Amino acid sequence: MSQTSDLMELREADIRKHYAAAAALLEGFDHTPRIARARVSGPAQERSPGIAAGRRLRSTTPGLVTRSTARPEGVHLIARIEAMHGDDPLLSPLQATAISLLRRALSIALAVGETFSDATGLGALKRVNLQGPIGDDRRAEFTELLGAEALAVAHVFANALAFLLRPHGPDISVTIGDVDEVLTENAGLALHGALWQLDQEIATHVGDDAHLVATLSAYAEALMAQVALRAQGAPRVAAFSGASWRVEADDFTIRGFQPSTQARGTTLTMQFKKPQEVVGNHIAKYQALRLSKMLMAYDFDRRLNPFADLGGFIFTFMGDGAPGTGKTTLIQMMAGLLHGYCEVAGYPFRYQNLSTENIDSYQGKSGQNAKAFIDHILDPAVIGFGTIDDIDQLAGKRGDRQSSAGQLEITAVLMESFAGANTVVRGNCTFGMFSNFPENVDDALRQRAGARFLVDGPQTREDYIDILALLLGKRHKIPLGDHDLFAAQEVKRAVAASFESHARPHEAGLIEVFERVQGSVGDLDTLAKLGTYLKAIQMADARFTGRAIKNITDAVKVRAMDFELPDDWMERPDVFLFQPYEVKLGMISELRRPITVGMVIQEINRYADSEFRYADKSDEAAVEAMVREYERTEAAKKRYLEGKNG
Repeated sequence: MSQTSDLMELREADIRKHYAAAAALLEGFDHTPRIARARVSGPAQERSPGIAAGRRLRSTTPGLVTRSTARPEGVHLIARIEAMHGDDPLLSPLQATAISLLRRALSIALAVGETFSDATGLGALKRVNLQGPIGDDRRAEFTELLGAEALAVAHVFANALAFLLRPHGPDISVTIGDVDEVLTENAGLALHGALWQLDQEIATHVGDDAHLVATLSAYAEALMAQVALRAQGAPRVAAFSGASWRVEADDFTIRGFQPSTQARGTTLTMQFKKPQEVVGNHIAKYQALRLSKMLMAYDFDRRLNPFADLGGFIFTFMGDGAPGTGKTTLIQMMAGLLHGYCEVAGYPFRYQNLSTENIDSYQGKSGQNAKAFIDHILDPAVIGFGTIDDIDQLAGKRGDRQSSAGQLEITAVLMESFAGANTVVRGNCTFGMFSNFPENVDDALRQRAGARFLVDGPQTREDYIDILALLLGKRHKIPLGDHDLFAAQEVKRAVAASFESHARPHEAGLIEVFERVQGSVGDLDTLAKLGTYLKAIQMADARFTGRAIKNITDAVKVRAMDFELPDDWMERPDVFLFQPYEVKLGMISELRRPITVGMVIQEINRYADSEFRYADKSDEAAVEAMVREYERTEAAKKRYLEGKNG
């Protein structure tokens, strides 16, 4: 992939000149833990001369900054790794690789720290400080810059280590505790604290080579997340958070406090479904088919999708329907299509589902899990598909007393990620929210779904024959009878009929609004009349806001892209996928359809129907809840009076 213009080169010479300092850190240094509690001691034979091995004492008051009574303990990472194999005098290849990658990550971090120091004037202040105390007028600036450099260096070390280790990652995972020894007085102390705790984790979790790499990776990810959290609101970090560097030799990109990822996809074990195995759900199936091909138009060099550029890309969508109507099957179909397309093109594909297992009882942890899920799918180096199944159970509804703190954290993260101030839609990924009860989803979060997929399952006689034949399989001799198998699932014909059906609304409340407006202004054939219809909908349902209009117009733009990308474009990457961005943009533009009044009316009705459907169910659920509350209150009063009179 070509280098983009916003990246600064981190020269190899500037990295390698720090190799000696990085190796010295791995050989050994003394560090007194200031926040964390030691779990193990260092290798006795490698302890610094004169340092006792006795038990250490320290304050037990969390967060209290006092002079530690602990004796400094030698940290010898190379010796720690060498000791893994007992008496074997030779390092294993993986051990040697781990040590080499640790040195490389430290050197990259030190090089970035030096660049940050030069760019912010910190280097000049350091030189002044060597000659004598810094004046009162610049002491606060000096302290803040040292803290910012410490955060930058610690994050780059963790980021680089996690990135470099990924090709060597085993199929096991290690769970480590919280990273506590995050020190921000200066960059040197930050690395000492990070390596001290890494030494503790290796001693605790590592017994073989596989666990060594897994532990290093888990620690790097945890340290990176902790430092990024500490950096939020920290002063003078803008020079790092707003900059980007490129390490060409490692194909490694540093973008502030964002985790860098290699172009690796996930290994999928789900059972994929073919389009003909999705019975009914014609519009949902059609949009999923088209969205799968849209994603493949993403340009890795420009980090942009022509469909996103032209305004016809679906970044978020919601699929809703009754239980058993095919939401899981739809997910399996779309994931299978993307997986197959990416295999042909050689693109990394990443799929992940956010489930109720990500709700954690620890404060802030649920939000972190949701943010990690979002970042994993947003990675611009992959084609991503993220799903949130049963979102009504996962994300809390604000104002609902039954929503837990963890559920509300997830709601906040999803709202910010899907349509926040910093949301950037590149067109390399999409997020699907699925629910049997969309009326229980927070209104603002639900409206962040740019498209609506009604997953209503089989509807017609032909649908039920098709699904019966499909599920029975071929191990029977029952004749098919007078039926053209799967003909009703031919997508284009079914979709055309489905779209046409939305020329008029489906929900009773919306039908009344539509007929009243049409009776007043006549056919809805101008923007003024369409705007009158939209205002009438808003008067009937106050939840129909400006965001709803944006979602409708986005859906109309998608309809303007209502064409099937030729299968040949997916099967022969050189025809389309590997073309330059401008060529792909031109090829897509030639296929674009004009926007018509009929399209706009259909999309207004489709979206408004879904909102009225959700509102009716939500209101009914609220009424039922109030009725139950009144019944409980009356029962309590009756029991109270009986007890009092008795």
